[in-house]
Amino acid sequence: MTTLTDPPAESFKLSMLIYDTRYRSITFQTIALIAFLLLIGWLINNTAQNLVDLGKEPSFGFMNEPAGYDINQRLIEYNSQSSHLRAAFVGLLNTLLVAVLGCITATVVGVIVGVLRLSGNWLVARLMTVYVEMFRNVPVLMWIVLAMAILIEGLPSPRDFRGEDAVASMSVFDSVAVTNRGVYVPEPLFARGLGDVSVGGLFEISLDLIAILVVLGGGLFVSNLIKKRADVTQNATGVRPRTWHLRTGVIVVPLLILLVILGFHLGYPELSGFNFSGGIHLRNSLIALWLALSLYTAAFIAEIVRAGIMAISKGQTEAAAALGIRPRRIMSLVILPQALRVIIPPLISQYLNLTKNSSLAIAVGYMDITGTLMGITLNQTGRELETVLLGMLIYLSISLIISSAMNWYNSRVKLVER
Repeated sequence: MTTLTDPPAESFKLSMLIYDTRYRSITFQTIALIAFLLLIGWLINNTAQNLVDLGKEPSFGFMNEPAGYDINQRLIEYNSQSSHLRAAFVGLLNTLLVAVLGCITATVVGVIVGVLRLSGNWLVARLMTVYVEMFRNVPVLMWIVLAMAILIEGLPSPRDFRGEDAVASMSVFDSVAVTNRGVYVPEPLFARGLGDVSVGGLFEISLDLIAILVVLGGGLFVSNLIKKRADVTQNATGVRPRTWHLRTGVIVVPLLILLVILGFHLGYPELSGFNFSGGIHLRNSLIALWLALSLYTAAFIAEIVRAGIMAISKGQTEAAAALGIRPRRIMSLVILPQALRVIIPPLISQYLNLTKNSSLAIAVGYMDITGTLMGITLNQTGRELETVLLGMLIYLSISLIISSAMNWYNSRVKLVER
């Protein structure tokens, strides 16, 4: 009787790293990784040595030196004697401001245009097609410069608001002034404010704003609890209780009470001398950049939305219509929620592109992180390596945060298969 046994295990040999298919790929990948790291190390060492020979040892001490230049559009206090670090932070806030405003506006416009491109009205659909093709086939820099030119040349100057023969007037109950120097809007003020708190010596956060956000967040949380309770009641009885008044009340009423306690009022812009004073000044550079980036990116988002809607089976629309649901409600309740799984992944790329395209702000004089840190600071200090590396790190961090947030949202809204 013959007994079958496993063959003895082959002992490991160095030649197996090359000739054995089980180890060959790992060997080549390890060699490639080591070669890449050696190359990176050589580049870093060579760069550092060259900088030392030029008397420019890598250092970030220049960030604490006085900047010596002004920034016209800013969200926090700043003057020419502030440090380069604070100037860079002001530029970062300006970049984030344009990115947030642009993403919101581009999403709203893009969704509307994308839906209207599928309209049964021939004229509306063709007009939306013209919009999409016109904006996405012209470089965004040209749109930025064109928007700036229109704002400067097409709007009245502050002197046109003066005197009895004024050819221009303020709008929205005499509270908003639209001029070729920018737009002046009312400023929120608090007669009994809570003050500010300093964060790292870079900027101050208003305690009034924190209190408003806390109360608003609490109201939204309670509103969500009311919604969940209504969902449970609907699932149990088939009848959904009316909750809109309660949900609105828990958000609005506490907020109004807090505003009254803080003495909230508005500071209106007024014509003083040759320009307006008071209120919030939105410069043309900010508005031009915001509008151009929003309308340009919206054209791409519209195509993404259209593709997402077309990916949904027509049977979904027909089934919803058979239940008596109106066409507008079908789009908002049936089609778009399912299309999100197709829309969101490419939408992330458009948000990233808009944020990075904001670096073109220097074309219209808007001082973002590129204009401050990688522009004037670089030219004044001669620290091109340090400033460019910092700028790249900042844009990388912003992009990763946007990607992480959108990926989290995508995981929340994706369909759960059974």
